[in-house]
Amino acid sequence: MASENTGEPKLLRTLLRDVILAAAVTGRADPAPLRRPWPFFLRWTRYIGVGRLPYGVVVNLFGLALTVGLIAGTVSLLNTETARRGIEVSESTELLIAVAVVAPLALRDRHPLGAWRMAFAATLLFDVGDWLTVPYVPAGAFAAIVCLYTVAVRCSRDVTLGVGILSFAGVWIKDAESAPGASVLLLLPLVVGYAVRVRQTSRRELAEQERRHLDAEAVLTERQRIARELHDVVAHHMSMIAIQAEAAPYKVESVPEVTRRDLAEIRATALDALTEMRRILGVLRSEDGAETAPQPSLDRLEELVGNARGAGLRVSTRLKGDLAGLPQGVGLSAFRILQEALSNAMRHAPGSRVDIEVAREDALVWLGVVNGPSGEGQVPTPSPPGGGHGLVGMRERAAALGGELTAGPTSEGGFAVTATLPVSAT
Repeated sequence: MASENTGEPKLLRTLLRDVILAAAVTGRADPAPLRRPWPFFLRWTRYIGVGRLPYGVVVNLFGLALTVGLIAGTVSLLNTETARRGIEVSESTELLIAVAVVAPLALRDRHPLGAWRMAFAATLLFDVGDWLTVPYVPAGAFAAIVCLYTVAVRCSRDVTLGVGILSFAGVWIKDAESAPGASVLLLLPLVVGYAVRVRQTSRRELAEQERRHLDAEAVLTERQRIARELHDVVAHHMSMIAIQAEAAPYKVESVPEVTRRDLAEIRATALDALTEMRRILGVLRSEDGAETAPQPSLDRLEELVGNARGAGLRVSTRLKGDLAGLPQGVGLSAFRILQEALSNAMRHAPGSRVDIEVAREDALVWLGVVNGPSGEGQVPTPSPPGGGHGLVGMRERAAALGGELTAGPTSEGGFAVTATLPVSAT
């Protein structure tokens, strides 16, 4: 019994702190960016020009215009009803009441909880039962219901529960006679809004799971491609070891028998290692996709830049250090990273200026590809369905060599990719 009794105060404290206090003071709503997609049923507005504007901006402008109209209508209603009943009320008082109960409507998209708190306080503070047939200003009731719906869509379950409890308590305290009907009006936006939030949350979670799945698939695909390419590089070196070990005894007339046996052992070991590597990594090759062409390196950089210039990019290059002496694995990864960065620039910033810098300093190769915004009159090409994983592949290539890659937008509206590749890792 003692444990049950101690559990009740704890539950009560949790209810007061995480539900009631969060709704009244500490709670926060999910942000609503001005740039967000238009709802499907409103996309027809693109044909009249409105739908080409950011949806959040249109929502806020519409809310502001509606608020001004409802304030004017509320002042007119209060003025008419008080005059009909012979009640003396100043125009400034009528305007104050109208602004207090309707203004939350203009704030509810950017600050839904703050808007509801204003509407809650104004509804409890101003009683117009002597002026109208109900104790609520009609436009104020409409604004409060819209704020409740927005809170339910944009706030957590606990905060929404606290808002509902306080709202129900407020209508019963204000006027018990109209409270049953008012409670039904309050319950409807809360239930509908919460259902919308659950649906949106589920869709976001599914989209996030799909994105993680596609990223993991892209990582696996890129790792397989890296493995195939490095297999070709390593196989070439192992073959050269075997060939040189076999040919070495014939280059010198008198080779000790011990040396011949050692060289034969080296050749046999190299061939065994080559066979084992092919057995392990050969499964990564598709039956019809074996790559037999020589793997590219930075010696084909000019060819890569020429293709980019032919596609409309204005490319400048700056090379520093001994790039011709790079190990094949490093040169291959550097080429692929530059290739992907240029492809991204072609798609997302056509006609832009691109600066490429490749430098070798001691045991590191540094790569930099910076592009500006799209050229005048150029339209970026959207990524194909299931695409958009080029950055994942570039990071995998850098990580495979023990290096690092960073990518992100620039202050000028372009995009920058930088990578460091250790030479000694290969």
